[in-house]
Amino acid sequence: MRETDEWAAGHAPGARHVPLGDLDPDTIPDDRPVIAVCRSGRRSAAATAQLRAAGLDASNLTGGMTAWARAGLPVRTDDGRDGTVA
Repeated sequence: MRETDEWAAGHAPGARHVPLGDLDPDTIPDDRPVIAVCRSGRRSAAATAQLRAAGLDASNLTGGMTAWARAGLPVRTDDGRDGTVA
């Protein structure tokens, strides 16, 4: 749910980039739980509601990437370098 510039700065390894404005629940796999993430958790809360309404098993990462980074979890760029939370 992160915007393109936020994503480019850094994201959770293995995450898939889908800006909130482009979210289409029909394109999200339904064979596993989905964790929605943005910088602070606000946009991803909206995405989680939309995904749940479509019948997906979705959760919001409370605190977003800011909380992720504060917990010492890895933040990477697309090329695998250390990233930042923008």
